[in-house]
Amino acid sequence: MYYGLFYDWTWLLLIPAILLGMWASWKVRSTFNKYSRVASYSQIRGSEVAEEILERNGIADVKVEQVGGNLSDHYDPRKKVLRLSQSVYSSPSLSAVGVAAHECGHAIQHATGYLALKVRNAIYPLAAFGSYLFIPLLIGGLIFQWGFLIKVGIFLYSFAVFFTLITLPVELDASRRAIEQLRSGGILQEGEISSAKKVLSAAAWTYVASALAALVWLLRMILLSRR
Repeated sequence: MYYGLFYDWTWLLLIPAILLGMWASWKVRSTFNKYSRVASYSQIRGSEVAEEILERNGIADVKVEQVGGNLSDHYDPRKKVLRLSQSVYSSPSLSAVGVAAHECGHAIQHATGYLALKVRNAIYPLAAFGSYLFIPLLIGGLIFQWGFLIKVGIFLYSFAVFFTLITLPVELDASRRAIEQLRSGGILQEGEISSAKKVLSAAAWTYVASALAALVWLLRMILLSRR
């Protein structure tokens, strides 16, 4: 019956993903905190980094705003707003510079029509819908032994899995663009670039962990549906 959803052996498949997620979360926070205590030689703040990179790339329709929260930095392609957390917006640290440049990388992707970003944005509504419904559909299918519900849940969840997978190249490309902008614009000295890379590499592991967790959940649903 549906108790297998909670207590069967397939839960063991989740352990590597859970451990990787915990390590990635610790890694990104510890690395960010480490280099947030190291100021860049130029003393340029995160908000100034963002404005300079956007201006240099001819992106005049994106606003830079401060947002609450910790590590809540993101680029909103719908409203064309680049939001930086307080620890990034007003800080001249290497962590702040790296994160601000990374979010600018997303703005540059949007402005240049980067294909992977367009695909991710297009699939987002289906991915959000699938993430919301797959557990109720799976439980309902197992309780009532309706294989059709389980298959629908798996189908919808596959969009969420694809979203996490396509996010990986989008994030890695944004980091690549960030380092390129920091180097070519002379925002950081060459010796500081490696520190910014460490911050962005640590952040990338969180997306790897999310992708692994999504894949494992999909595999687990498929195994449960075959019973």
